[in-house]
Amino acid sequence: MTAHPERRVDVLTFGEAMVAFRCAGPLTQGSALVARLAGAESNVAIGLARLGHQVRWVGRLGADPLGDLVRTQLRAEGVDVTHVVRDLERPTGLMVVEARTADLARVEYRRSGSAASVLSQEDLRAALDDGARCLHLTGITAALSDTARETTLAAARTAREAGVLVSLDVNYRSRLWSRDRAHAALRDLAALADVVIASDDELPLVTSDSDERHDEEAAVTALLGAGARVVAVKRGAAGATLATADERHDAAALAVTAVDTLGAGDAFTAGLLSALLDDLEPPAALRRAVTLGAFAVSTAGDWEGLPTRAELGLLDGLQPGSAVR
Repeated sequence: MTAHPERRVDVLTFGEAMVAFRCAGPLTQGSALVARLAGAESNVAIGLARLGHQVRWVGRLGADPLGDLVRTQLRAEGVDVTHVVRDLERPTGLMVVEARTADLARVEYRRSGSAASVLSQEDLRAALDDGARCLHLTGITAALSDTARETTLAAARTAREAGVLVSLDVNYRSRLWSRDRAHAALRDLAALADVVIASDDELPLVTSDSDERHDEEAAVTALLGAGARVVAVKRGAAGATLATADERHDAAALAVTAVDTLGAGDAFTAGLLSALLDDLEPPAALRRAVTLGAFAVSTAGDWEGLPTRAELGLLDGLQPGSAVR
C-alpha cells in the first residue's frame, strides 16, 4: 500500500454488496417486494459518508441490473466506487428479507457463485495503492470463499505493513461457515487488526478459546495483548463496551423504539470508526457508536435512517413522540 496523500481516502472497505428484496408480509402470500442496497461493508461505508468522511468501497458486481442498482445507490450516498469490478460471468448476490411478524424477520440469501465470491487480491491492488487512513474488514467477506478469505488476509497484512489502521468487525454468519472454520480464519485476521469489533458471543472466534462459554474480560485482554488498540463489544439493547490498554468504558443503548434491527451492528461500527478518525476520546467515541446504532434500529432499512453529522444530536434527551420544532 503506497501513500498518496492527495488522493488518500479516510476509509477503504471491500466485500459483497447485494440487493435486498424486502417484503412487509409473508412472502408466500405474494407480498410486494422493494429492492434496496444491502451488505455489511456498504452499510458502514454509507454511515461514514453521511458523517462527512471520504469512503471508498471495492467489490465485484455482476454486469446486471442488480449490480447497476448497487453502484448507483453507493454513488448517490457519496461513496467512491472507482475501483468496482463488473463480472461478465457471475451475478450480483441478493437476499430476501421477509417481515414475518412485527418481531421476526426471516432472511434468505442467494450469494453462492456470486461475483463477490471470487474477489481477488488483483481486484484490490489499485485501491490499496491509492492509500487510506483506515482499512475496514468484516468476517463476512472472509467467509465467502477460500479466495475471498485469502484476499482479506492479504489486504490486512498490506495495510498493517503500511501503517494503515486496520479495523475488523467479526460479523459471524452461521449460514456461511461453521464456528470452527470461522475461528481458524478470524483469529489470524484479528491478530492484524488495530480495532476489533464483536458481539459478546463472537469474542471466542477471535481469541485462543473457541468455546462459546468464555470469560469476556480475558478475551478482551487477550486481543489487546495481541496488538489491538481498541476492542469494542456490542450487546444490542444491553449497550456496549469500549476497551483500550489503559481504560474501559461502558455505555447503555439509547432508549428508542425499535423498528428494524438489521444493520444496527454496521451502524455502530460506522459511528466508532468516525469517532476514531475524529480523534475523539473513548467515552465520546462509544457514545457516537451507540448513537448510530440507535438511529439504525429506530428506522426502517439497513442504512436508510443513518444520520448526517448535523443530526448526531437529534436523539439526545429524546422522549417518545418528540418533535423537533
